Amino acid sequence: MRKERIERASLYSEVTNRIIAELEEGRLPWVQPWDNAACGCTMPQNAGTARKYSGINVLILWAEGIAKAHASQRWLTYRQAEAAGGNVRRGEKGTVICYADRFTPKAEAEAARGEDRDARQVAFLKRFVVFNVDQCEGLPDDYSAAMVSPDPVLAITDADALIAATGARVNIGGGEAFYSPSHDFIQLPPQAAFHEPVNWYRTALHELGHWTGHASRLDRDQKGGFGSDSYAKEELVAEMASAFTCASLGIAPTVRHADYIASWLSVLRGDEKAIFRAASQASRAADFLLAFAGADQ
Repeated sequence: MRKERIERASLYSEVTNRIIAELEEGRLPWVQPWDNAACGCTMPQNAGTARKYSGINVLILWAEGIAKAHASQRWLTYRQAEAAGGNVRRGEKGTVICYADRFTPKAEAEAARGEDRDARQVAFLKRFVVFNVDQCEGLPDDYSAAMVSPDPVLAITDADALIAATGARVNIGGGEAFYSPSHDFIQLPPQAAFHEPVNWYRTALHELGHWTGHASRLDRDQKGGFGSDSYAKEELVAEMASAFTCASLGIAPTVRHADYIASWLSVLRGDEKAIFRAASQASRAADFLLAFAGADQ
């Protein structure tokens, strides 16, 4: 058990330190130079199950895929490669991702029953090593087929449909974009105010990321004032939720508030689990939005 705790702690710190280093250099792990990568903008997925990765694993796999110029965002374990009839090429180094969950120890469950209370759950974090399909050989053709990004025009059409399907109250006008938690509405400048039309959609999806946090939806803490840690955390969630939603639709993510980097660094330095929680909340927010148009399929 002690070894598991040490491993869990080291994984938290390892990933957090890597993201801190990126932020210190002015790079945001959820906004990548997609045009410099061999594959287009898309969410990473498991090659064997087609299940999309979520939370912190999205940031880890995006960064690795771009750093190694992989032609695909399909990943699988060593055993999955073998089960598919292929294998990982000799000398290839895998990428460590993680699985977070909670469980109830047997002794705690029994104690809770005896005391007529809810059992306390224990969080755990497990490491997995995955390989990109580019690092494998002998896999079926459909494992290594090119991942085609949606046509940009269709991507915007899908974004339009998603925004409308949410039923969110969106007011158009003025020169500022924001979400008001107290009044539950989004304010956006007109599309003509943006040099590139796609930036209106990126902005709208960012504010919809905030919209998901309302008490009637995913119920996140949105009470923090500007400059507070809770405000910075919510902004971090909305940034990543927008990035995950954009990538799922085939729209390359961009940063809305790079001026928050200093506050994000402060949050991450003070809590090595903060980026894990924020990425997890961002995945839930993106899934919440994508479900409206069935875009998460």
